Amino acid sequence: MASANDFKITSHSESPHTSRDFNKIKIGRTTLSNDVFFDIDYKNGSRHRHRPIRREDIMRALAEQDIQTLRNISQRYFAMNGIYMRLCRYIAYLYRYDWMITPIVYDETIKPEKVIEGWYKSSNLLDNCRLRKNFGEIALKVVKNGCYYGYKVEQKEAAYLQELHPDYCRSRYKINGKPIVEFNIKYFDDKFSDADYKIRVLKLFPAEFRKAYLAYKRGTLKKDFNGDDNGWFVLDPQKTVKFNLSNTDVPLFVAVIPKLMDLEDAQDLDKKRMEQQLLRLVIQEMPLDKNGESIFEIPEIQAFHNNAVEMVGDAIGISVLTTLADVKVEDLSDNGNMSSADQLDKVERTVYNEAGVSQKQFNTDGNIALEKSIANDEASMTDLLLQFEEYAESLLKPFNKNTKRLKYKVTMLPTTIYNYKDLSKIYKEQTQIGFSKLLPQVALGQSQSMVMATAYFENEILHLEELFVPPQMSSTMSGKSSDSEGGRPELPDDQKSEKTIQNKESAS
Repeated sequence: MASANDFKITSHSESPHTSRDFNKIKIGRTTLSNDVFFDIDYKNGSRHRHRPIRREDIMRALAEQDIQTLRNISQRYFAMNGIYMRLCRYIAYLYRYDWMITPIVYDETIKPEKVIEGWYKSSNLLDNCRLRKNFGEIALKVVKNGCYYGYKVEQKEAAYLQELHPDYCRSRYKINGKPIVEFNIKYFDDKFSDADYKIRVLKLFPAEFRKAYLAYKRGTLKKDFNGDDNGWFVLDPQKTVKFNLSNTDVPLFVAVIPKLMDLEDAQDLDKKRMEQQLLRLVIQEMPLDKNGESIFEIPEIQAFHNNAVEMVGDAIGISVLTTLADVKVEDLSDNGNMSSADQLDKVERTVYNEAGVSQKQFNTDGNIALEKSIANDEASMTDLLLQFEEYAESLLKPFNKNTKRLKYKVTMLPTTIYNYKDLSKIYKEQTQIGFSKLLPQVALGQSQSMVMATAYFENEILHLEELFVPPQMSSTMSGKSSDSEGGRPELPDDQKSEKTIQNKESAS
């Protein structure tokens, strides 16, 4: 006679090699765990397969200030996690990096023509440096990597920064408040094993690097102390820069990554829960006689079972159970009041709370306290903005040879992607009391030289002021005019209140 143990659940999609380890939840062939796998080695940047980074690794690196490990984790997460990448991009591109140059004249004997000439040349120099674009890219690297090291390469009409690998740079001292950058010459041996290619790369670097590399190979490179063989040497302070936030090289959002791991786990579990809700089980119970024995033989029952499986065919999420026993299916889902969507929202809010950034900036459903949150984000990036200002001013050194008579000062405007229109309006209003006429246009993203060139071209060459006559405003029109009713001009319909529109319709 057939026994109940002779039969089992069979699915059309089940493989005979399917794992029966029910202690772990599986999605396809992947077993859920608390680990996130990386292909990067912390120490030297080489790639390895199936090397997990756990929450303990991140917390240990944070506690020990293992900058290189934190940097590698941040770089990897930036490439693979959309939320982390968006956080980094948001804070890096928050400011628009608008700038303007103001000549400060201390000696009244200097001719205005000379001041204007220096102003044009200095503006042209910074225009050629493409500061707005480059500052945004540098800010993103500072947020993602924790710092940025660069070597200034000056040309006739521009200056550029050659990025240095942060794992081979350090800054232990300052001179006049400026970081002293040291570079590890072992970079060329570690990264380029082919000798010919290494030589070509060395030629791309300034002469200071090539000279240090030859000294290192000859054993004549100056050492920090007796027995030091690490390959560090000090770069020219006038040629190097280092940017970071709050004087730390820890990536800004790296402490958020454990919360992102929690969110990924929660999303995987929610996906598994949804898959389970789609599962259906077809149960066919074989009849028994009065003695409790099956009235069918095992081959017949097997045939019934196979027919049912074939009938189900390729239907998704349906399995077949043939049994002689009574079957009862229990619902293992949580019957609590909190839905899975609410649970995911709770975990996702934790990510943004840990980052210190309002979630409403990415998924807007209201404006409560959003303005204050953006202001806090602006404040967190102000330190980097001031560093950029100092660097931009250092580019004008050829024009500031005698600062006791004349100095060209660079100012980074506090314009962000959110406030630049409002600031432009404020600057425009201040022109009424004699303030700068250039600031409104600079705040809108135009360079000073472009504003002046456009004004000269339109007024002095095209004479557009004679062709385009501005319309009269209510403030300038005569009160005796038959067309003028005085008062404020009528607002467009999309700016009127509902009550105003209703009053206008009822009056007509």
